Amino acid sequence: MDIGLIEYGGVAKEFISLLLDKENYLEKLGFKIKVKYIIRSSGGIYVEEGINLKEIISLGDKLNYHSKFREGINIETIIKNKDVDTLVELTNTNLENGEPGLSHIKKALENKINIVTGNKGPIVLKYKELKEIAYKNNVKLLIGCTTGGALPTLNAGTYDIAGAEVLKIEGILNGTSNYILTEMYENNLNYKIALEKAIEEKIAEKNYSYDVEGYDTASKMLIISNALLDTNLTLEDIEIEGITKITRERILEEKLKGNRPKLIGTIIKKNNKIEAKVKLEFIDKNHKLYFIDGKDKGICYYTDTLGEILIAGGASGTRNAAASVLRDIVNMGIIR
Repeated sequence: MDIGLIEYGGVAKEFISLLLDKENYLEKLGFKIKVKYIIRSSGGIYVEEGINLKEIISLGDKLNYHSKFREGINIETIIKNKDVDTLVELTNTNLENGEPGLSHIKKALENKINIVTGNKGPIVLKYKELKEIAYKNNVKLLIGCTTGGALPTLNAGTYDIAGAEVLKIEGILNGTSNYILTEMYENNLNYKIALEKAIEEKIAEKNYSYDVEGYDTASKMLIISNALLDTNLTLEDIEIEGITKITRERILEEKLKGNRPKLIGTIIKKNNKIEAKVKLEFIDKNHKLYFIDGKDKGICYYTDTLGEILIAGGASGTRNAAASVLRDIVNMGIIR
């Protein structure tokens, strides 16, 4: 498998590291992966026979110090050379217009290159269009990393409940918000102190507002709904409430009743209509997501014939997100 990698941030670095660490394991599965391109906004590296990944790791952030780094190497170079079958697109999420990831993904699919991405922006905004382009060109669009990182939300929904009708989906899909709420509940902290702890422990990202205001959860639930239920939701269709207004006093009040605070994304199918929301809820021990604490995530599919299917856990972090990218690549090779 010949790969082009676009962007070289934390997840991309861990992806390269994983390819080295898992080399023997992947070979046993029959995978010989060559990374031919590593591209960022300032330029990139192209090595036809495959980049020496150990050398890349040794450079750290100084990718432009590589002897093959050139300013003119970009997505157009990949399209022109026609020598990769898969593009891993990991540019930052942009929910306004999806760029630059949207253009990268469209160009690759139109030129018969498979896509694996962790970039939610293009998938939130243009999933149906991108899926149609992929189908037309007989290539794959794999997006497992966009809906919970290490948690196999889409895989479970696609393969493990096949044949059943999904009536409702509930998910705790943002580790930052869940961690903050757990700290407030367990340690009687106020919101500000719990947030500061999340930042200090590098659980919260630099732009944490996307997480605590509910948009990260909403984006993931939207993608799951559109991919699995064939809906055409936009963010405007989802009622979104974050956790920023929660108080220590309210949590204590609910704690005395045996209820825990959770930021839950919900999709309900009623009479062929979809209701979607992200809301801070206080749930009791009978709820399937009651024990999803700290950085953990969880999703529950409520079905007509298979009952309630709960998937929980999944480590949070750049390495774990990278592992979900690798998972999609392996599944792409195994599942035809």
